[in-house]
Amino acid sequence: MIRRYLFSLALDRRNGFIPALLKGVLFLVSLIYGALVISLIFLSRILRRPLGCKVISVGNVTMGGTGKTALVSYIAELLKREGHTVAIISRGYKRKVTRSQGHKVTSAEIMGDEPFMLKERLKDIPVIVDANRFRAGERAAREYKADTVILDDGLQQWGLKKDLEIVTIDATCPFGNRNLLPRGILRQPLFSLKCADIFLLTKTNLSRDVAKIKDTLSKINPDAPIFESFHRPIGFYNIKDPSRVLPVDGLKGRTATIFSGIGEPVSFKETARGLGITVGLSFEFPDHHNYTQKEIDEIINSSTEKKIDTIITTEKDSARLGHSGISYGEREILVMRIEIVINEEEKFQSRLRGIYAV
Repeated sequence: MIRRYLFSLALDRRNGFIPALLKGVLFLVSLIYGALVISLIFLSRILRRPLGCKVISVGNVTMGGTGKTALVSYIAELLKREGHTVAIISRGYKRKVTRSQGHKVTSAEIMGDEPFMLKERLKDIPVIVDANRFRAGERAAREYKADTVILDDGLQQWGLKKDLEIVTIDATCPFGNRNLLPRGILRQPLFSLKCADIFLLTKTNLSRDVAKIKDTLSKINPDAPIFESFHRPIGFYNIKDPSRVLPVDGLKGRTATIFSGIGEPVSFKETARGLGITVGLSFEFPDHHNYTQKEIDEIINSSTEKKIDTIITTEKDSARLGHSGISYGEREILVMRIEIVINEEEKFQSRLRGIYAV
């Protein structure tokens, strides 16, 4: 509850005397935070270390989901098809075990939901979870003979030498109020985006301000190409049996309950509606939320009371639920599978391939 309230302050969604007072305090804290971040960036870049293999970073400048995980999956599959030995490195946000973890781990609780989702989807591409990305990169090269590592959420890894810095920008909320944490949602100053090699705008199908965002980014970094993308649903599968897949239009005309614990639940709701699904009930939880049996029972019982037969969640939520021991009774929980679609895809792929020519 406190986190949600602070997030609403950071997005200026609350007004009045008390919120104004709190915003003033948060602004002062953000000045201190900004000074520390700028100092860290400066010092880390002086001491930057190479890994001995190609390093592609996929990150974001704001707090919250921008679609990084789908892009990491896209890049990993593309490079593997083209003959590269790829490994993915992640911090494993909100995992319960903090020691280094490798490809044999089979739990979102241990790996974190996003790395585990990548592992389940990519199967034979190693996903290494370690807060120390340099150590993880060395392990990728040593144990898996990786010629390329992809840093999931790597923008703030200033001490690693990178061959390609890709920054994802959520087109529905690109920079918040342009203040740093905790007064805003920026994790580092916008001027630091001069380091970016590529900007990828995500969820552009849900935004009317794409041209304005591009103009802002071009002023900060005129040398980085800007690509547009959106997330496209490609089907639904049963959470108990991923092999049972429904076509993407299989729920058209139905009324469904949706639930999620992701950074931006509005986009999930709009995606469902775009498939012709009527959203009868919607349950929204904090990002990376660990569900309880009571919460799932409430979702199921509320759906039953409303005579809603279809319940849908996201792949990220499925990663957390899959090994949680939670029971769904006779209910079928469907998972929406998505993929990222990039405009000017050949140009984007060509820029990826360019790092191997150096």
